[in-house]
Amino acid sequence: MKPLPSYRCARQLSGSVSSSCTRQLYRQRRSYATSRKPEVFDVVCVGGGPAGLSLLAALRSNPITCHLRIALIESQSLAPLRSYSPSPSTFSNRCSSLTPNSVRFLKEIGAWSHVMQERVQSYTAMKVWDGVSGASIDFPAEVNGNGEVGVVAWMNENLNLGSGLVQRVDELGGVSMFDGQKVEDISLGHDTEEGDFSSWPIVRTSSGMEVAARLLVGADGANSPVRTFSGIKSRGWDYGRVGVVATLGMEGVGWGGEEGKIAYQRFLPTGPIACLPLPGKFATMVWSTTPELANKLKCMSERDFIAMVNAAFRLSPVDLQYLHDIDGGQEEEVAWRVQHIDFKEGDVPMKVTSIQPNTVASFPLKLRHADTYIGERIALVGDAAHTTHPLAGQGLNAGQGDVESLTKTIQYSVEHGMDIGTRMSLESYNSERWAQNNLLLGVVDKLHKLYSVDSGLLVGLRSWGLRAVDGLGGLKGAIMRQAAGTGVKIL
Repeated sequence: MKPLPSYRCARQLSGSVSSSCTRQLYRQRRSYATSRKPEVFDVVCVGGGPAGLSLLAALRSNPITCHLRIALIESQSLAPLRSYSPSPSTFSNRCSSLTPNSVRFLKEIGAWSHVMQERVQSYTAMKVWDGVSGASIDFPAEVNGNGEVGVVAWMNENLNLGSGLVQRVDELGGVSMFDGQKVEDISLGHDTEEGDFSSWPIVRTSSGMEVAARLLVGADGANSPVRTFSGIKSRGWDYGRVGVVATLGMEGVGWGGEEGKIAYQRFLPTGPIACLPLPGKFATMVWSTTPELANKLKCMSERDFIAMVNAAFRLSPVDLQYLHDIDGGQEEEVAWRVQHIDFKEGDVPMKVTSIQPNTVASFPLKLRHADTYIGERIALVGDAAHTTHPLAGQGLNAGQGDVESLTKTIQYSVEHGMDIGTRMSLESYNSERWAQNNLLLGVVDKLHKLYSVDSGLLVGLRSWGLRAVDGLGGLKGAIMRQAAGTGVKIL
């Protein structure tokens, strides 16, 4: 993608340089494009994660868009997803929360039936509380008019979702799958006997293959090559925090049993810790904390690590800081302190009794948001467009929302005989999703900052607000429906 600076230069200078000079820059930019004849597609998606695979399934299952020529470029082999057959007693540490709205979409595109349901766990209630003041808010299970208990979300391994999506795409057929091939370069094409590709992205892969895209979709993650090629800026900041993840073995299936599982989240000054249910006596943990404390956690023995996780839901921040500071013996220290504290059943998760081997890991937390999700013949979805703090569990769901919106935008263009790749055709996707995601990222960012304070007036104010909302059943229900993706759209 070395030619890109010339293209950017042409755009940046077009306001102050004569049109003839600008055209010359564009001609220079095109000269870098290959003289080899590329394979032509209507939609080329770079990235075979949940967002990219969902887009393929959505386009192929839609009777209006199913005739489009579609290709996928993915750097990793998809073979492991096709042969996915995990042990029933082990779970990946890479899990995501799927809202009812996301599951509805997956059902509509025919992918949900391919997901192994025995590895998916719903939860019907949430408990969230302030680790400093103890103020809490409970989101109990909601029962509809038919007596059915509502689901807040489903916990699912990313591999399980990816496997189901690949199976659905294979079932539908009609997609050229170029997996195990990295993007080596993206450049603009040029005018040929076959057609004018001067505004079309040409993608060259590590195998030497070249494809021309009427619409190039970047579903290629936070370090998106497609976004880099497009010149779209992504702005934000690092939180100076990392997320520590692990698969936990619990002492029981949960206080509410298999059909009434509860998700727990406690806000600590260093970051929130969440315990989210998986099938049986398993759960997945995400503990947001400082890099220094994360390293200490990962270096602990299994028994001390288990003690720290149990302590994080039960002991004060002062106790936790002391436990972080000592060189060992956390198990004994926690056992001595916990015996002096009374807990009401259901207020905290059941005790962790084991850690699945090789599941303790960490990843940096950051906020990034692209200035726009579209360019000429470019669209960004998922992490290529936005990344956020995991405290709300909305990252994957936001990506699914992007895919559903982009699919509808492409469908509209096809129905009305429009070029699906032009900026004008893509504008409705950008105007819908950018504002919604910007609101989500802003709320999550403010929550992170609000609960990073461990003393002073702000603690009292946030605790008062949390207790006030907890006493307003209607408002709690509205918040829950927004989190589930089933509430009224704010934007």
